[in-house]
Amino acid sequence: MYRIGELAKQCEVKADTLRFYEKHGLLSPSSRTDSGYRIYTEADAERLRFILRAKAVGFTLAEISELLSIELDKSNWACADVKGMVDSKLAHVEAKIAELKYFQVSLQRLSAACCGGPESAEHCSILEALETNTDNIKCENHDHHHDDSQYTKNCQSKG
Repeated sequence: MYRIGELAKQCEVKADTLRFYEKHGLLSPSSRTDSGYRIYTEADAERLRFILRAKAVGFTLAEISELLSIELDKSNWACADVKGMVDSKLAHVEAKIAELKYFQVSLQRLSAACCGGPESAEHCSILEALETNTDNIKCENHDHHHDDSQYTKNCQSKG
């Protein structure tokens, strides 16, 4: 039997995390003491570890709740149901990675088009690209006093 602080410490989370999971219906103490302290069993500790592992691989609270309901009633679910959840989550993560890669390439192109000098931002290629279309990034105004090789080295525009 564990009190909330003991279980939190054992699982390296804060007691507030356990209260949060309780509020969202993921975890509940097996009982309470006469003075109202939450008491958790080893089964509750295992459930918490399950929640934490599911959270660590990216499942949302709603998804964890669904996984817990499957965990409690395994005989009425197929492996395909659980795999479907994982495959759906994986597709979501892959889409997010693709989106982040797109952001990365776009930001690299914006950064490469800018001299980054101390001059006025009146002709800043980053601002101009964001005002129009980032697919047509132009090098900054060459009126700045820099070596031209800096612009040709850093300015690789499309179109």
